[in-house]
Amino acid sequence: MKREELAAFLRTRCYGRKNAMKAEDLKHAAHTDGSLLRVQVNALRCRGVPIASGKEGYFYAETAGEIYATIRSLRKLQAGVEKAIVGLEGALADFGERQDPVGGRDG
Repeated sequence: MKREELAAFLRTRCYGRKNAMKAEDLKHAAHTDGSLLRVQVNALRCRGVPIASGKEGYFYAETAGEIYATIRSLRKLQAGVEKAIVGLEGALADFGERQDPVGGRDG
């Protein structure tokens, strides 16, 4: 399912939190895998399509509150990823000089 088709599907079948669809069910309905589904949802969000999500699954936002809740969730995720990056950067001290993944020096 192409991005535009996914947006249309969510708008018609998953409008509002009450009609959310779990990722597992959505990936089957969209004939895609979980990784591609996340990429497509992200691309739609980046274009301003109000795809929201929560513990209930993905859905096309019906209210501004649903969008705000998704933004709060994404900000928490972002903060967690930032903490992980800082921790991993700290771990680099145990490895001596930094090296890039192919073995060359990075700094």
